[in-house]
Amino acid sequence: MKLRPLGIEGAWEITPKQHADPRGVFLDWYRVDQFAAEVGRPLRLAQANLSVSVRGVVRGVHFADVPPGQAKYVTCVRGALFDVVVDLRVGSPTYGRWEGTRLDDVSRRAVYLSEGIGHGFCAISDEATLCYLSSQTYNPASEHGVHPLDPELAINWPVETPLLSARDQDALLLAEARDWGLLPSYAACQALTALTSQ
Repeated sequence: MKLRPLGIEGAWEITPKQHADPRGVFLDWYRVDQFAAEVGRPLRLAQANLSVSVRGVVRGVHFADVPPGQAKYVTCVRGALFDVVVDLRVGSPTYGRWEGTRLDDVSRRAVYLSEGIGHGFCAISDEATLCYLSSQTYNPASEHGVHPLDPELAINWPVETPLLSARDQDALLLAEARDWGLLPSYAACQALTALTSQ
């Protein structure tokens, strides 16, 4: 597997090596040894999820309180989607910046995002299945969202009319989430990374 850091510190794109023959394809889409050697710490696996979306669905931008935070390792196992990471860490040099990556069942790339980074995606095939590993179990009391269509973020979603859940439609704008003190601090995220790197 090949890991490439994205333009937001703590976010990585992972391209697995695929072994194909007339029977099909084999790949290891997550390896703790190679991942930890490159990123500097392993992903603590607490929960694995599948999300199935029809074309045009936009989910996110979701994030969790830090601590404990929630790191994610995401890949598309069926179809295609546009995956987005957003730096929501107040005080980060790239605060408010987003970066998008196409994930699909051909390249089989994955994206890793550390604690404090927001995550969202848009289904760009008729149906897309996202699989993701999380470092913490789901806790609705500590999970939040920033509106995916916030003009300040200006995410270039590849769909004219995004289909949003009620939760995402009602999410706060980035400035509101910051004013309400909901966003994680860059310092807290760095401290958590240092602690889990030992």
